[in-house]
Amino acid sequence: MAKKIAIKIDVDTKRGYDEGVPRMLGVFKQENIKATFFFSMGTDNSGKAIRRIFRKGFLTKMLRTKAPSTYGFKTMMYGTLLPAPHIVEPNPMPFLRAIKENHECGIHCWDHVYWQDKLPFLSEDTIKDELTKAINLFEKIAGFKAKACAAPGWQVTPRSLKVQQELGFDYCSDVRGYYPFYPVMNDKKYLPLQIPGTLLTMDECLGSTLDDKLITEENINDYWLSHCDQEFNVLTIHSEMEGLKQLPILHDFIKKAKKLGYEFVKLEEGKHVPNIKECEIYHGYLPGRAGTVARQR
Repeated sequence: MAKKIAIKIDVDTKRGYDEGVPRMLGVFKQENIKATFFFSMGTDNSGKAIRRIFRKGFLTKMLRTKAPSTYGFKTMMYGTLLPAPHIVEPNPMPFLRAIKENHECGIHCWDHVYWQDKLPFLSEDTIKDELTKAINLFEKIAGFKAKACAAPGWQVTPRSLKVQQELGFDYCSDVRGYYPFYPVMNDKKYLPLQIPGTLLTMDECLGSTLDDKLITEENINDYWLSHCDQEFNVLTIHSEMEGLKQLPILHDFIKKAKKLGYEFVKLEEGKHVPNIKECEIYHGYLPGRAGTVARQR
């Protein structure tokens, strides 16, 4: 049986949505594969991420990944010197095209920066309001309800898990880990199933020394493929990075993986992995990332 790779695309910004998503869809169509998109449905407040400058490793990561040229000047000013624009509603076509071309589509959030930076301080009611706004706009445009959710920045609290359970998603992808599992946090069990990202992201890899090698644009695909060692592997990519400047790297990854016999599938396929167990979620560090993320123990 061929090992599987699910490409999970986080759509965080207006530029990534308007420009990156259509370009990625073109590559997926050319290679005849399906992927899974999680859309930030509301406002782009990317400029407010500057508050993370005092977080350990944030400035280093910004410089290492050439974030200003990757995201663009306007994106880095949204919500500060420029008004925060809405992402999906003014231009529903990329979202609708992803649905029409039979990719799996779910909810990332309403406001990416707000969730990623403020989640530990948010009440259940606020979390529910943020997700409900995204759910309602998704259904208004798509004509059906979103079945999956993926937390921005892999930020999770017991309150967010409880709200997601109450909202009845089929699965969530909020965590970094190894294989699909049922989440336990602070000794409490939750639904739905978690399907975690299993590979480091591009911004975590580039410029980092991993497996005793400096990871560059030239060898990142070989690094990723050497770590596709699960039966079900999940690569999280971003429409702002792999959808724009780094699109050739993504395309090369897909072609190399296909030659090696990997099968590309939607993230929902993770629901059918055998012997799914309960696992604890904790907050921990990953190489190349500033701050902590939710991890599978």
